[in-house]
Amino acid sequence: MIEGGKIYEGGSHCRTVRFRFTMPEEPVIRRCNCTICAMKGVVMLDVPMASLEITAGRDALVLYTFGSGQAKHRFCSKCGIHPFHQLRSEPDQYGLNLACVDGLTIYDLPEVPVFDGQSHPADGGEYSYVGIMRFERSEN
Repeated sequence: MIEGGKIYEGGSHCRTVRFRFTMPEEPVIRRCNCTICAMKGVVMLDVPMASLEITAGRDALVLYTFGSGQAKHRFCSKCGIHPFHQLRSEPDQYGLNLACVDGLTIYDLPEVPVFDGQSHPADGGEYSYVGIMRFERSEN
C-alpha cells in the first residue's frame, strides 16, 4: 500500500544504485505510450526532483537521451535497470520506476492510466491519457 508523506527507499536490481524519497501526498502513477516508455514497460511514479536523494551509486548511473533531449533517462551501468528519468512534460519531476521501490509492487495497483506520450504536449499535443491498464489477480 502506498502511503503519502512516507519516506521510501529503492534502487537498481543489483543494489549498486540506491535512493530515497518522500512519497507525494497525492501520488501520480502512470504508464506512457511514447517509444522508449513502451519498450521499457515501466509504471512511473511522479516525484519532485528535490525529494529524490541518491544515496549510493551515483557514478553507476548512465544517461540516455534522444529526440529533444529534454527527458533524461538514467540506467544502472551494472544491471541495466532504469530507476528514473527526468520528465519531459515536467522537468522539475522524476518519473520513478515503481518496481524499483522497496516494498512496493505494480501488482498491487488494479489500474494504471496510460499517458499519451506519442502526442506529447511539448510537441503541440494535449496532455491526455489514452487508456487504462488493468491487473486482476488469478484465483490460484
